[in-house]
Amino acid sequence: MSDPLIVTAELPQDLYSWATQLRAQHFPPERNYLKAHVTLFHALPPFCRDEAGEALARLAGANAPVPARLDSIMNLGRGTALRIESPAMLDLRAELAHRFHGLLTPQDEHSPRLHITVQNKVTPAEARELQAQLSASFAPRDFEFRGFELHTYRGGPWDFEKRWRFRG
Repeated sequence: MSDPLIVTAELPQDLYSWATQLRAQHFPPERNYLKAHVTLFHALPPFCRDEAGEALARLAGANAPVPARLDSIMNLGRGTALRIESPAMLDLRAELAHRFHGLLTPQDEHSPRLHITVQNKVTPAEARELQAQLSASFAPRDFEFRGFELHTYRGGPWDFEKRWRFRG
């Protein structure tokens, strides 16, 4: 199997549902293969599936749900996202990045700006319009990530593999 692995942080159900609805409304439908998600790693090599699962299980078992804040509307240039602040999640991600050092793509070697993409690959004007619309009613809020999820990339769509809930 040569398809890369994707690691995401699991959102609470209410935030997941709301953000997925925003994606359905604003993401170009011909490119909207996915539900709302927060990507931690875009492309781990498929040969480290077992090791990734062990690492995610260990971190999930040792940690309580991870505090985060839905912070603001984020301009992606040709898209719009919901910015998330979570130093604790970035610390866990850094631990995973250290474990997979030498196997990461250039994109995954850098600490990400945590976010949920709700619109992408539109004109800058369309993106600015949605950002203004969402900003008018946006209110920051605190939440907790519930766990980690592992997916396999299938050239657009993802196949869900497994979930590990925080329980430490």
